Amino acid sequence: MSEFAISFHAQEQMLNRGIDESIVSQALKVPLDIVEEDGLDVYHHVFIEGEREYLLRVYVNSEKIPPLVVTVYKTSKIKKYLP
Repeated sequence: MSEFAISFHAQEQMLNRGIDESIVSQALKVPLDIVEEDGLDVYHHVFIEGEREYLLRVYVNSEKIPPLVVTVYKTSKIKKYLP
């Protein structure tokens, strides 16, 4: 993830929520889509964990250099966020 920096908060959230850095990296490299929310870019990525499908939402402050991952979480409510 050399093109992105990860905030301490985002690192904590990844650890607490069991989100592997490789999944975050994949979301940043090949996002399903990117939406703007509260002045941040939100990168979406769908992945399978166990037998369930999840949507990863990665919040990025693109105004920083390098862009800063602010926080990240996964949700099973995919239809809520994707068209």
